[in-house]
Amino acid sequence: RQSVVMAAKIPIVSIVRREKFSAAHCLRSPHLTEAENKEIFGPCFGTHGHNYTLDVTVRGQCDPRTGMVINISILKKQIQGIVAQLDHKHIDHDHPYFAQRPSTAENIAIFFWESLAAMLPSGLSHEVRIEETDKNFAVFSGDYSS
Repeated sequence: RQSVVMAAKIPIVSIVRREKFSAAHCLRSPHLTEAENKEIFGPCFGTHGHNYTLDVTVRGQCDPRTGMVINISILKKQIQGIVAQLDHKHIDHDHPYFAQRPSTAENIAIFFWESLAAMLPSGLSHEVRIEETDKNFAVFSGDYSS
């Protein structure tokens, strides 16, 4: 059996997993009046749907023994478990995370990021990109202001 040559420097690699799902939502905030919601969110105030594309990027050391940052099969199952919570659902009505926050692309990205943060091994960073349309998407990598 040939042994793996251990390099002095371990490469840092990003791996991306893409999933697609469909969901309905309506943009409104419980912190605004109905008139404010209609003014701010316009036609998106009413119920409508999207075919979302989710890209999850995981970044970390490429294990010289396996050649992987993370086992993509495990990552796939974790992501699909989260996607199943929103797929073919009405996001605002069917998921408690969105009971007190608008289901904007930004908040959907934060939801996926936070859900994955609890599952990923330590030492890895991750970023979530949620595409709502071919022209609109949000990216979140865990940055919070103080």
